[in-house]
Amino acid sequence: MFTLHDYLPSQNGWKVRVLLGLLEMPYSSRSVSIFEGESRTETFLKLNPVGAIPVLELDDGRAIAESNAILTYLAEGTPFLPSDTYERAKVMQWLFFEQYHVEPVIGSLRFWTLTGRLEHNQSMIAGKREAAIRALAAIDRSLADSLFLVGKQLTIADIAVYAYSHRVEDCGFSLAAYPAFVAWCGRVRDAIGPDCPVYPYSLDPHSDVRGEL
Repeated sequence: MFTLHDYLPSQNGWKVRVLLGLLEMPYSSRSVSIFEGESRTETFLKLNPVGAIPVLELDDGRAIAESNAILTYLAEGTPFLPSDTYERAKVMQWLFFEQYHVEPVIGSLRFWTLTGRLEHNQSMIAGKREAAIRALAAIDRSLADSLFLVGKQLTIADIAVYAYSHRVEDCGFSLAAYPAFVAWCGRVRDAIGPDCPVYPYSLDPHSDVRGEL
């Protein structure tokens, strides 16, 4: 059985939980207390030298880090990763897009907003917000004539991009200018179902920077 080393409020971990649920794959979960330094321990760094979750540990002890790499591994041979070479490449395009233009932008803004860290990152906020607007516009344009990001059904491209982008209102953004994006969010939400909730950072008493002052 797989072991998922996870942190519930992380949307990177959420991506993997979603796909495991859709595939009905059994797994055990191990919570990593990242704000208490557990991801920097020698034991965890053997699983992922970068010291970040999620990490999928296989039955034989081998480990895969980086959420989108885990999604690709799990989706192999399923409809969530097309076998057609062009569609497969398009899925990879969106996975790279997510890691360049969504997670480090919307993910960072959301994290700073919800954990009281905006004031500590003032110099980067304007640039991040501009980049988030460009990312939302790009997703919206791509969905103008398409139900999903690649083809006519949900793939890991949708799961990856949706994870942080659909939480953009947590950072104070309005979605009024992105109707195709909003409609897509509804379709992805329906396809995923209600069994993978988004957990707030407030779940973790160690997450608020104000508690460190």
